[in-house]
Amino acid sequence: MRHHRLAPLSFLLLPLGLYLVWVIYPTFATMALAFTNWDGISPSYDWVGFANFERLFGDRVFWRSLGNNLRWVAVFVTIPLALGLSLALVLNRDVRFDRFLKIAYYLPMVLAFVVIGLLWAWIYHPRQGLINSTLVSLLTIAQSLGFDVDPAAARRIGWLGDPNLAMWSIIAAATWQHVGYVMILYLAGLKTVNTELLDAGQVDGASPWQLFRYVTFPQLAPVTTIVLVITVIQSLRAFDLVYVMTRGGPFNSSNVLANFMYIEAFMNYNMGYGAAIAVVLFLISVGFIAAYLYRVVQQEER
Repeated sequence: MRHHRLAPLSFLLLPLGLYLVWVIYPTFATMALAFTNWDGISPSYDWVGFANFERLFGDRVFWRSLGNNLRWVAVFVTIPLALGLSLALVLNRDVRFDRFLKIAYYLPMVLAFVVIGLLWAWIYHPRQGLINSTLVSLLTIAQSLGFDVDPAAARRIGWLGDPNLAMWSIIAAATWQHVGYVMILYLAGLKTVNTELLDAGQVDGASPWQLFRYVTFPQLAPVTTIVLVITVIQSLRAFDLVYVMTRGGPFNSSNVLANFMYIEAFMNYNMGYGAAIAVVLFLISVGFIAAYLYRVVQQEER
């Protein structure tokens, strides 16, 4: 009998051991390194206390990177969520080629971030990119119709080279990828919606908007919670697209905390300072998600 009780534990030993080695230990090791001046190479280092954090909170690049992360979160919890939910509502019905459309919308999520970064870097290319080439064609047509426009001016738009456009251009590329993922999650949630309530609402004369607002969307609350948590986590740990497309430039205008941490730790050899950035990012992520989940639990209990 005791042997059977220990059997589940024996199956958990290996995954728990791997989790401790690859997740728990590095997390606490990073927190410890945040209080040192280790450069990542030297065998010895000094304990500097909160010096890294004091330097961090006075660093303009840190505040700019944090602001970009918050912009990323603001966009991701609105546009991809709305578009993904809209696509899910449409494709949940009997639509022609619905399987093909589902695959097509989800396909960007399957691609690696590096591939997406290179793809959109080409799309944003000032002279040969798809966007500027399309603008040149449209302005040429407008000029032929008598409008006072300069088609050549479209070639001078630097989507990734303009400090005012670089961050938003990267967020647009990330949004394109994330919409399909949100759509799949909502499609799964729509399969659990009670159709009897929808039928009762239709009998009572409710409009499609009223059915969605008062019947469908409340039943999607658990899915919405999952979508928001995943979206916030992905927004705060954004790194791949930024590094591939701009390296955080120009002039740190597109920098985010994860990219700032990587540059300081592995390119500037400030491992202690990079660890401090990682700790702050970790605390922001945990605090944000814990506060949101607490609010959701309180609402469900009411």
